[in-house]
Amino acid sequence: MDDLVEPQKPDIVYETDEPILYSVKESIATISMNRPKYNNAQNSQMTYAIDDAMRQAVDDDAVKVIILRGEGKHFSAGHDIGTPGRDLHKTFDRKHLWWDHTNKPGGELLYIREQETYLGMCKRWREVPKPTIAMVHGACVAGGLMLAWVCDIIVASDDAFFADPVVRMGIPGVEYFAHVHELNPRIAKEFLFLGERMAAYRAYQMGMVNKVVTRDELESETYSMAERIAKMPRMGLALTKKAVNHIEDLQGKNTGMDAVFHMHHFAHSHNDLISDDNLGGFDAKSMAASQRDQDKKG
Repeated sequence: MDDLVEPQKPDIVYETDEPILYSVKESIATISMNRPKYNNAQNSQMTYAIDDAMRQAVDDDAVKVIILRGEGKHFSAGHDIGTPGRDLHKTFDRKHLWWDHTNKPGGELLYIREQETYLGMCKRWREVPKPTIAMVHGACVAGGLMLAWVCDIIVASDDAFFADPVVRMGIPGVEYFAHVHELNPRIAKEFLFLGERMAAYRAYQMGMVNKVVTRDELESETYSMAERIAKMPRMGLALTKKAVNHIEDLQGKNTGMDAVFHMHHFAHSHNDLISDDNLGGFDAKSMAASQRDQDKKG
């Protein structure tokens, strides 16, 4: 789910100065998304904090493995499209060589902002040279998928679910369009066309999730896997990760995402032209409600 361009710049009220929590124990760094009040909805404040934590973990020679997790009831409810901390119009110290988006007209604002904070950051994190594990519980929806998919391994609790409902907005999936690499193409179409929740066990059967355990076992199983990986030599892990990512890119993953990103922004512009709303009339509450309605029908 993406950002609604508004005529007025709303006041930004962050509920926390610590949108992520960072810790290191032995050879494992833990990055915890820390907006539980809003189900870890991803705003720019959180995005740049994750990036800083990733850099810190990469620079620390004692760290061999990085775990990404969420505080509270859910891993992540996706992009922030409605909290008081939604910071679409705020300038940050950018990590890529695009200009500032905040004073740009028309589709330029969203295109530049999402190149930086969504597609660009996810590509950046995918290339972190240390193994990364997503520890997923509860909701992993839309933008939350991107946060999990950039990780090398996904361990999920049996109450976890995955969904990308943004086709409902007229948008062809979230910006980091890895759907057809995470899922068989026919399953990816089902996943997108219906926008319904995929349970953790089905995600495992489709090859999107490495392991499913009970909620009580999630933390111990994830950290146990990280400890076993950490016994491998650092350079061996980095080169192995690079090798797999390289083959994925030869198969078209990177260029495919770039192409779909442009379709994504055509969809925003199309929505603006026909409705003056680049999200097709949906906000966070209506998106959540529509998904619940679909689940009841299923």
